[in-house]
Amino acid sequence: MGSRVRAVAVVAVVLLAGAFIGSALSQWWDRGTDPPGSSAQHSASARVRVEVLNAGGSSGAARGATNRLRDMGFDVVFFGNADSFDRDSSVVLDRSGHVESARSVADALGIHSVRSEPDSNLYLDVSVMLGKDWVPAEQQSMASETEDSVRAWWDPRRWLKR
Repeated sequence: MGSRVRAVAVVAVVLLAGAFIGSALSQWWDRGTDPPGSSAQHSASARVRVEVLNAGGSSGAARGATNRLRDMGFDVVFFGNADSFDRDSSVVLDRSGHVESARSVADALGIHSVRSEPDSNLYLDVSVMLGKDWVPAEQQSMASETEDSVRAWWDPRRWLKR
């Protein structure tokens, strides 16, 4: 009887490990369709570390941009307020010397200005400075339209109401 229990336990462990590995690998597989508004470099966006700073003073701007970027697969490591709220236009800053990463973030947010200002002291790839021209409500409506097509099948956020 003990060998039968061991055999069932081994099968269960192997099945659980297979499901875990399959779930982990599925996030890197190309699903064949890009949702509207996603950049051509979406597959590389999962490893782009981003900070989002509200530099325009609009309430909820950094949170809205963070939600949009996370829905698009970017790794937002920090969001909050900038040192001042005097920026009129938004800009995306390349911090790691990879301008293509900054351009993909800018495309995801609809920001046209991208500059390269590498800073090896920061543990991130891209900084987003949101100016007064960036409106979170428009971005939130676009995110909700593409929400089902962007999120992975295993993401529990799709069952939660906002």
